[in-house]
Amino acid sequence: MKNNSGFVIRALAALERAGNRSPQPVVLFAWLMLAIALASALAQWLGWQVNLPGAAAPVAARSLLSAEGIHWALTHMVDNFVGFAPVGAVLVIMLGLGIAEHSGLLRVILMRVVLALRRRFLSFAVVLAGILSNIAFDVGYVLLIPLAGLLFQTAGRPALAGIAAGFAGVSAGYSANLVLGPADIILAGLSSEALQLVAPGESVSVAANYYFAAVSTLLLALAGAWVTERVVVPYLGELDTDAAELPEQDRGSPTGLKAVALWTLAFALLVAVLAVPEGAPLRDGEGSGFALQALVPLIAIYAGIAGLIYGRLSGRFRQRGDATAGMEQAMSALAGYLVLMFFAAQAVAWFGWSQLGSLLAATGAGALAAFDGQVVVLLMAFILISALINLFVGSASAKWGILAPVFVPMLLLLGVAPEQTQMAYRIGDSVTNIVTPLMPYFGVVLAFAARHRPGIGVGTMLAMMLPYSLVFLLVWSAAFALWLGLGLPLGF
Repeated sequence: MKNNSGFVIRALAALERAGNRSPQPVVLFAWLMLAIALASALAQWLGWQVNLPGAAAPVAARSLLSAEGIHWALTHMVDNFVGFAPVGAVLVIMLGLGIAEHSGLLRVILMRVVLALRRRFLSFAVVLAGILSNIAFDVGYVLLIPLAGLLFQTAGRPALAGIAAGFAGVSAGYSANLVLGPADIILAGLSSEALQLVAPGESVSVAANYYFAAVSTLLLALAGAWVTERVVVPYLGELDTDAAELPEQDRGSPTGLKAVALWTLAFALLVAVLAVPEGAPLRDGEGSGFALQALVPLIAIYAGIAGLIYGRLSGRFRQRGDATAGMEQAMSALAGYLVLMFFAAQAVAWFGWSQLGSLLAATGAGALAAFDGQVVVLLMAFILISALINLFVGSASAKWGILAPVFVPMLLLLGVAPEQTQMAYRIGDSVTNIVTPLMPYFGVVLAFAARHRPGIGVGTMLAMMLPYSLVFLLVWSAAFALWLGLGLPLGF
């Protein structure tokens, strides 16, 4: 490992120089809007049109620079943003999670998961907790990673190994989880928007990848633990560290946690009562299954009430406005996300109205006709494409907002289901997060590591993280190929 670190540093430095020339996601979408407008005008001038399966007439390009296009873009700008699928769902769910986070409940749960197994299964517990932390967006980066270093240090092991294991779980395993979270909502919304370019009225379920993501959680936790114990710890060597004890107040309120556990059981029973019987309120319109549209508000309600219970019993919430403050802080943290989503919504809507999505999908499907029916080959290639792009553009939603309108329709015409394309993207988008200095939290993690080894450089961090990235890519892709080969459903 140490002998190869020089090559890793040189390769990543080249990627960093190239990536620094790329724009920020908001600027990227603004440029994309301009590119779509120009491309639509050129496509209409060239008379580009295709015949789609089942379409009564050929689909032709429409120019956004025409009088009709300019009128449509200006009169639909607000509707494009307000009706953009990822926006409303994320705002609703973060209201509940904001209360839970402000009460300290999310922090305590993450700590408990790690502390319960820190002796015998320390590496496994840290990676697993990191993966599970993405239910609350980026809380794992600022909470779990420094805690993991402290836990390893307390156990007399290299603190940097704990930071590496936590970083791998939080970031490289971002798209896996045992429960549905914001990532599922955002990506499914973007996939649905893209799917409607060629299949109006169709959508991708929030839980479309749940089965595979849940299994992937345990698989990646095992793979991450193996890398930690077999590669990273030997690479770093056992360090002499001062033992440290965790502050007692960080262990949380036992009374509050017991009450939350009772609330969890009561809520699960309530959902079962409202969803299982024939004609129950949480069944879909035809009464044949669970109304998946209810998942987002249910998660928000559960998390919000759990946060209220814990906040009151732990003493964190002493005033009537404390819960409201949590929701307000959650909303303020989404300011950058909302700005990004405004431009993303316009770009996706412009792409759809101009018919470029349908035209590219049909043309691309024709070019890839040689792979028709070879679903696994197509998806493995798409994983690698996503992983490469992720080295330069860090935002998962920004990249999927660009890629989904092209690849979801294109691969659909080649027999690849939208949920399969989405899962392939999620794998590629996750595994290379930890090996690019362009990832927003890379510098934050480096600062955490510097507390234990002053003067630590990017090369040391990359040398630690590259084995996780390669192993996760190999294991996760192989599991996905096997899952597809067995014909198992990705979700429900």
